[in-house]
Amino acid sequence: MLGHLSFGVKDLAHATAFYEAILEPLGCKLLWSNATAVGFGPPGGEDKLALFLRPEATPPGAGFHLAFDAPSNAAVDAFHAAALAHGGQDLGAPGLRPHYGARYYAAFVLDPDGHKLEAVRQ
Repeated sequence: MLGHLSFGVKDLAHATAFYEAILEPLGCKLLWSNATAVGFGPPGGEDKLALFLRPEATPPGAGFHLAFDAPSNAAVDAFHAAALAHGGQDLGAPGLRPHYGARYYAAFVLDPDGHKLEAVRQ
């Protein structure tokens, strides 16, 4: 349904390192970069997430989050660990969330700019 999503970030170098670390276990990588922006997506594909340097940027308010599909529970675990190791904040450790579905395995983090992120294996 979505073609891509863009976020404004205050520190592009820090955000790039954070997203490279959390997206690698999910099968995505840095596809392009320039002085003011970067794009991430599946190898050989188009970007699905772009980050733009915007020192005045603020994250969306309550109720917004971005969920990334994970290929396995281990990838969810690795996403969470990478986020915490690169300046993210824990909003929910990896685990089953049966209230969302019998096989719904997810982890939640806040990125360094305040965007709420989830990795989920369904």
